[in-house]
Amino acid sequence: MNIKHKLLAVLAFTSSLATAQKVKPAAGTYTLNRPKLVVGLVVDQMRWDYLYRFVDRYEAGGFRRLLGEGFTCENTHIDYLPTETGPGHSCIYTGSVPSIHGIAANNFFIQATGRYMYCAEDTTVQTVGSTSPAGMMSPRNLQASTITDELKMATNFRSKVIGIALKDRGSILPAGHTPDGAYWFDDASGNWITSTYYTKSLPEWVNQFNSKKLVSTYLSKPWNTLYPIDSYKQSTADNTPFEGSYRGETSPVFPHNIPALKGTDFSAIRSNPYGNTFTLDFAKAAMEAERLGQGTQTDFLAVSLSSTDYIGHQFGPNSIEAEDVYLRLDRDLATFFTYLDGKLGKGNYTVFLSADHGAANNSTFLKAHNIPTGLFDGGAAVNELNRIIEKEDDIKRAVLSFDNYQVNFNNVAIAAGKGNMLKIKQECTDWLSKQPGVLYVVDMQRTQEASIPADLRERIINAYNSERSGSIQVVMKPGWYASRSRTGTSHGVSAPYDTHIPLIFMGWGIQHGSLNRDTHMTDISATLAALLHIQMPSGCIGKVIPEALKK
Repeated sequence: MNIKHKLLAVLAFTSSLATAQKVKPAAGTYTLNRPKLVVGLVVDQMRWDYLYRFVDRYEAGGFRRLLGEGFTCENTHIDYLPTETGPGHSCIYTGSVPSIHGIAANNFFIQATGRYMYCAEDTTVQTVGSTSPAGMMSPRNLQASTITDELKMATNFRSKVIGIALKDRGSILPAGHTPDGAYWFDDASGNWITSTYYTKSLPEWVNQFNSKKLVSTYLSKPWNTLYPIDSYKQSTADNTPFEGSYRGETSPVFPHNIPALKGTDFSAIRSNPYGNTFTLDFAKAAMEAERLGQGTQTDFLAVSLSSTDYIGHQFGPNSIEAEDVYLRLDRDLATFFTYLDGKLGKGNYTVFLSADHGAANNSTFLKAHNIPTGLFDGGAAVNELNRIIEKEDDIKRAVLSFDNYQVNFNNVAIAAGKGNMLKIKQECTDWLSKQPGVLYVVDMQRTQEASIPADLRERIINAYNSERSGSIQVVMKPGWYASRSRTGTSHGVSAPYDTHIPLIFMGWGIQHGSLNRDTHMTDISATLAALLHIQMPSGCIGKVIPEALKK
């Protein structure tokens, strides 16, 4: 046999071997399987108990489908303080905590300079899709990778990742550093926008969606209750002193005349249940245009539903408005899941639903029911602390703020005045410890020495980022929160109503069932990494929840 014939024989044998392997893999070989798509749903300000408080009124295809088909972790808690949107979305997607991922709060001070910084701000980029400054945002302040970044790297960037939310931080932080797109809403133009961090111009499909002006359609509708108002038995009366009115309203009652209250921009879509519908409309448009879940690799759609937070802040968790927005969101989720079934096939995608934080019961509401509560005036505290330090140490404006239940010092002024930081901290601690509603006052650099419960100590340590966190952490008594408003609600504290969040997985690779042992917000990305067989994010400290995964 000459060389040519030998070569042809070898090629024929190799070809037949490859064909045989393709048709029937040899025994013992392993095939990597992943879902077509992962959908992350973060419901802003959703307390865990909302899953069950309104469950009798939920429809079959929304929250009840998640509970009936999925795996619910009933005792999932946040691992740090303060409980806010920026840190919450960062923790879910990095599996990490502020001390590591760097998003210490929605807004924080750079301790070395005293510069006030928003968690997603980036002055090096420009808005794409509007002339407003709302697009000067990016993930550059996030100091760890996300599960979405890890998916991109695991597939050599062949997977697609899209982030969507009305809030910029709710889109940017989950989408990570390497997405194919992150989009958020611009109040001034009524458009979905992005920044030059991601692209120089909006994709044509986004322009087409914006051209439909659906936001104007939604804002042309008054907000009335989905069901007869007297059927809202889980809520307080329609007009109570616990609720805040829309600007222009004389009282916080249904129907809310949204068209008359709209104002000169489109911001009214945020504190409106149609904001969630509008967000999921845009998510479907992204699915279609980007062909998510229809390629050879797993894609990831990260969606944050923000209107629940705006409505919660304004009306409080016991209002008819809060109940109604969840009943409407339930319908929206049912429609969205049905859409995913039709597009990808039921069981071919994985969904998880969680929240970035919870919310306190309104203080006025609690007082009316003889439950311990109160409001702490952070601004007044700053004024008094500055008065004390100026008198005792001759340094003016030594305290910048009480943001995030932390005392943020003017370190530049203190250094210039040659102040004794230990002495100044002690002066602040002595005064704060005597104030109504204050349970503990902790020097963040000496948390290990504090006489506080171990779980609380760990949360404070997890929260402390030396470059971006304040120097003193104040822990409020149960039922207390920092606010000057007697209506609506707030969040940010260590109580279960703020830290206990829903966590449900459903779909491809997920067992049906529930779990009552302790799980944590940091466990979400670790579990997704196990499901997808990829690396955990770079700062992840969470643990896999094996009970949720099919064997």
